[in-house]
Amino acid sequence: MEIRRAMTDPPSNATVRTILRILEEKQIVTYRRDGKRFVYRVLRSKTGEGKNALRQVFNVFFGGSVEDALAAHLSDPKAKLDAEQLQRLRDMVDQAAKKQGKS
Repeated sequence: MEIRRAMTDPPSNATVRTILRILEEKQIVTYRRDGKRFVYRVLRSKTGEGKNALRQVFNVFFGGSVEDALAAHLSDPKAKLDAEQLQRLRDMVDQAAKKQGKS
């Protein structure tokens, strides 16, 4: 299986098949047959799924508040942001404020 060969510590063939079946049921992947092989294709982007997961975290742990989530992260002493990262965050906040003003 090509999927297993791409992994550093691959699970069994049966485990990979089970995971792929679950991903198909969740409509994250689809497949087509190519002779005896099954060729899988991702239906949803990693970025899109990441946004969905993050939205779920915001809703479950922070009552949907991005502000509370960001405050929790920034108040963590382990969260170290360099000057460049902080400037990018400022720029994103400024852009969001401009978009809100146009609505």
